[in-house]
Amino acid sequence: MSAAPSASKPKPLPFYAQFTAGAIAGVTELLCLYPLDVVKTRMQLQTKAPVPGQDHYANMMDAFRKIIKSEGPSRLYRGLVPPLMLEAPKRAVKFAANGSWGAFYRKQFGVNEMTQSLSVLTGCSAGATESVVVVPFELVKIRLQDRAQAHLYKGPMDVVGKIIKADGLLGLYAGMESTFWRHVLWNGGYFGCIFQVKALLSKPNGKAEELRNNFISGSIGGFVGTALNTPADVVKSRIQNTPKVAGQVPKYNWTFPSIALIAREEGFGALYKGFTPKVLRLAPGGGVLLLVVEVVLSQFRTFLGPQYQ
Repeated sequence: MSAAPSASKPKPLPFYAQFTAGAIAGVTELLCLYPLDVVKTRMQLQTKAPVPGQDHYANMMDAFRKIIKSEGPSRLYRGLVPPLMLEAPKRAVKFAANGSWGAFYRKQFGVNEMTQSLSVLTGCSAGATESVVVVPFELVKIRLQDRAQAHLYKGPMDVVGKIIKADGLLGLYAGMESTFWRHVLWNGGYFGCIFQVKALLSKPNGKAEELRNNFISGSIGGFVGTALNTPADVVKSRIQNTPKVAGQVPKYNWTFPSIALIAREEGFGALYKGFTPKVLRLAPGGGVLLLVVEVVLSQFRTFLGPQYQ
């Protein structure tokens, strides 16, 4: 007599469940923490020397104060539409790809359970997959968030139209290489830490403790991912905010040479410009992401039946 489904290992949830959970989690995290992303981008774009006629930000709180004073509170949500349009597919791709890559690597390496090294490899692969989706949206967001260029555009579609007119369709993928490294590094650190931290935490006794563990591990993962990928993110912001000029080699082009250039001209600390607002968003944001994903997946397990529980 065969064992009952509840006595065997639960079936993995279908792709659409992972996709939906990631989408809901991404939108939730974005709406809660988006102003920190605006401040982070502004701080990353400014160079060491102040530019005449433009605000120069000494730190995160100074940036918040000056943006609100000179541009109004609504500016903290400038450029929200592209990431809002993106956030559902972006986070959906992240968690769905992480699940799919995890299954692929377990099969390839002949193991039934995830390990620390497989979690890092799976996260890096999910990040690489995610990077392909996000580049055009990130490009539009950066152009709208930068005060020096925002007046050139009426809105997201105007940015898209002007980029295509100037550089063709491939112009929407400016910064692809740096975006690739940004997402590979963040996701590798994020998912790798989640695996390790969950293993170190006490086994949850009930739903409340399980949610607590998810938030703690996701927050620590978000912090580590942010610490790893901020230099690539600084480079990405500068590449995407620099329009191409015919016959002129861009100052910022490839990730690692650009990292070296920024460190040489502005000091190593410049590679972590915007780190405080970025980590304040992505550390708790990473916790929110994982918590919401697990809550939604739990609902799917209940809806789909005992074989998934």
